[in-house]
Amino acid sequence: MTVVSLSFPDSMLKDMDNLQKALGFTGRSELVRASIRLLLQDVRDNDAASGETSAVVVVTHTEENEETVTRIKHQFDDLVKTHIHNKIAKNNCVELFLVDGNASEVNSMTREFQKQDAIKSVKLVKV
Repeated sequence: MTVVSLSFPDSMLKDMDNLQKALGFTGRSELVRASIRLLLQDVRDNDAASGETSAVVVVTHTEENEETVTRIKHQFDDLVKTHIHNKIAKNNCVELFLVDGNASEVNSMTREFQKQDAIKSVKLVKV
């Protein structure tokens, strides 16, 4: 098996260690491999979608990262039918994007959010 060196912020590493123990993984590598398998399957499932689709994109971030969300939202204005922003905790925000359009464009929007370090989480739910 090939060894790959990865860097993680301390806060993420702490969360990973807690998750590893809670889920019973024997080590960090096993946890990372399982996470990558989930991501790969998610990408395969999304890439298999074609034609028109409706979905909800859920994005969480800190208040300081609002500009990143707004920039991406405007990049995909033609897909966004409704956008709901809510502050869910002292410094945490959740954004709900109700989108409708070409499945590949919806996937592109989702990936654009996922690529950003400023974003805490992204979830695509097709409806």
